[in-house]
Amino acid sequence: MVTIAGLASNRGRNLRNIADRAPGGAALGVVVSNRADAPVLDWADEHGIPSEVVERGDDESRESHEERILDALADYDFDIVCLDGYMRVLTSTFLDAAPTTLNVHPSLLPAFPGMDAHEQVLDAGVKTTGCTVHVVNEEVDAGPIVTQEAVPVYTDDDADDLKSRVLYDAEFKAYPRAVRWFAEGRVTVEDDTVTVEGDVDAGLPERRVTSEDRYDELRYGENPHQDAAVYVDETCDEASVVGAPQLNEGAKGLSYNNYNDADGALNIIKEFDEPAAAVIKHTNPAGCATADTLAEAYADALATDPMSAFGGIVALNRECDAETAELIIDSFKEVVVAPGYTDDALDVLTEKKNLRVLDVGELGERTETYTEKALVGGRLVQERDLWTPTLDDLEVVTETEPTDEQLETMLFAWKVLKHVKSNGILFAKGTETVGVGMGQVSRVDAVELAAMKAEEHAEGKDAQGAVMASDAFFPFPDGVEKAADAGIEAVIQPGGSVNDEEVIEACDERGIAMVFTGQRCFRHD
Repeated sequence: MVTIAGLASNRGRNLRNIADRAPGGAALGVVVSNRADAPVLDWADEHGIPSEVVERGDDESRESHEERILDALADYDFDIVCLDGYMRVLTSTFLDAAPTTLNVHPSLLPAFPGMDAHEQVLDAGVKTTGCTVHVVNEEVDAGPIVTQEAVPVYTDDDADDLKSRVLYDAEFKAYPRAVRWFAEGRVTVEDDTVTVEGDVDAGLPERRVTSEDRYDELRYGENPHQDAAVYVDETCDEASVVGAPQLNEGAKGLSYNNYNDADGALNIIKEFDEPAAAVIKHTNPAGCATADTLAEAYADALATDPMSAFGGIVALNRECDAETAELIIDSFKEVVVAPGYTDDALDVLTEKKNLRVLDVGELGERTETYTEKALVGGRLVQERDLWTPTLDDLEVVTETEPTDEQLETMLFAWKVLKHVKSNGILFAKGTETVGVGMGQVSRVDAVELAAMKAEEHAEGKDAQGAVMASDAFFPFPDGVEKAADAGIEAVIQPGGSVNDEEVIEACDERGIAMVFTGQRCFRHD
């Protein structure tokens, strides 16, 4: 465990934050102040942390004062020294005798060193400031940098605003991060160079720095009592609903839920090269299909579950034509997303006063690498799920071989299933959905929901002879048994259950063909 000796002249808020967080298991072992009335001393006493007061005499040299500080620390074991508002410049007397000494400065060094960093920032008119954790040397604010954290400067900021934001949004992140790296033994300090092991590894980076500008304030969030806004990443080259022109002038703006659903809908139709249409409700596909024409694809997608599609989001992967537009406005929809519209299609769509019509431009390649989800106190980041199986990836595990048509349907179904919330089950025929079971807490419930949707809500199609796709393995045979009762004749699933043999046997008994992909496609958010 790394132990810290903290030097502070005032409240020591960074030391207190580090002590509370114990980054990497590091502990604050002693607090030293050059002021007997420093509030940090009272805090240390309340928390049972030893403290020492070493005030500097009026005529005392810095070197003499530092020797007395070292004497006061002689009875303590510590691995690093952390300064926090310690209002004295240290000399080699202390620095040569003590372990690595760190300080946090309230600007992005080398810009704005010295005592009045916030005032310098405001006078310079810069739009970004932050803090710097650096190794202390004899030059003021000039030691090698360990880490930095940026924060924006707003138009109406004064020095107090900046001081607060830099402390809470930058220093409280960067200083514990630096201490954690030392505690993990990842930092090497040699002369004027700091090296952090592992911060340039391939794959997910050690740190992510993002900057996004507010694009628009929204009427409210998921619910009317929640404030919300949408932010834009100007570096994103991929087709996106953020910033997409809204072509129906006078229609109300997109809501938080509209953006979320429209993004989900757009992501589905990016899976397909053939003309494709998807109808989304609450980020789940109510239906999806590909066909020779866009109008046929939309009609097939809508027929999966027209009741749930009411008030949904439509996404198309071709320029919307008038025939497709006529079908879209035949029932209530909130938003249409497409890579363009013919003039005739716009004439049709704009007849609906509040139908939001988004033109996302050419779909092109999927270039965004990661997806993320905010948590309270953090953020989950993962590689984007761009994998879909090919015929070569499919392992036939049953006595019954799937037909070529079933294999084609399996590959289609998997592309849609990736966008169904787990537990997810999807029934499909040809290249269209016939029933979707999403967001269930057991897989057999998802099968029963998909079967019910196909039986009761689909128009002009059913589950007889359909293919079932499952986003994870079946833990027991009951899922395929329920599917067989609904008319399913082929199954695509990841495999990998301890009960795979029982599931395979259940399929063999019913003449069902089943293939394993070896990969699952959970979607939990």
